[in-house]
Amino acid sequence: MSELRITAASRTDAEDLAAIYAPYVQDTAITFEYDAPDAQEMAVRIGGITLTHPWLVARDGAGGVLGYAYASPYYGRAAYGWCVETSVYVAREERGHGVGSALYRALERALSAQGILNLYACIATTDEPDAHLGNASVAFHERLGYREIGHFPKCGYKFGRWYDTVWMERDLGEHVAAQPIWRTFPQVKAELGL
Repeated sequence: MSELRITAASRTDAEDLAAIYAPYVQDTAITFEYDAPDAQEMAVRIGGITLTHPWLVARDGAGGVLGYAYASPYYGRAAYGWCVETSVYVAREERGHGVGSALYRALERALSAQGILNLYACIATTDEPDAHLGNASVAFHERLGYREIGHFPKCGYKFGRWYDTVWMERDLGEHVAAQPIWRTFPQVKAELGL
C-alpha cells in the first residue's frame, strides 16, 4: 500500500464514493440495496451523516480515493445516542492491503473522541458462499475485536436467493451510571485533525 491519508468526507467526494460502492450493490450481496446510488444521492447521504457522525475517506499519496468508512446513528431514539452502526467499503483493487483496517481505526478514534461506546455492524452472511457473497466481512470484523451478538436467518433476498445477516458489536469505552453526553463529529473534527 502506498502512502495513505485519512480525511473527513465531503459532498465533493460523492462521485468517487459512489463509484466504489456501485460494484458492491451490482455484483454482491454484501449490501442489500438493489440500485446503486448516483453521486447526487451519495452527496445527500454524506451531508446527512456528517451533521452528527464521521464519514472518512482513505486517499493515496496523489489524493485518489481508495475507500471510505462511516458511522450512522443506530436508531433515532435519544437513549441510543452512544451507539452507532459502522460501515466500510474499499475499492476492489485495494482490498487486502490494510485500507479497511486503517479506516476503521481512524473511525474508532473519531467515535471515541465523540464519547460513542457501542459499535454495531450488520453483516450479510451465508452458510453456502457463492459468487455474490463469502464471509470475509465477518472475519474482518472479528480481527478488529467485534463479536457476534445476533443472527437473522434468511432476511435478505438478492440474486434469487436468501441471505442471512449477523450483528456484531465492539465496545469502545466504559458504560457508567452518570454517562457523559456524546459530542457530534463537527464538535471533535478539528481536535482530530480531520
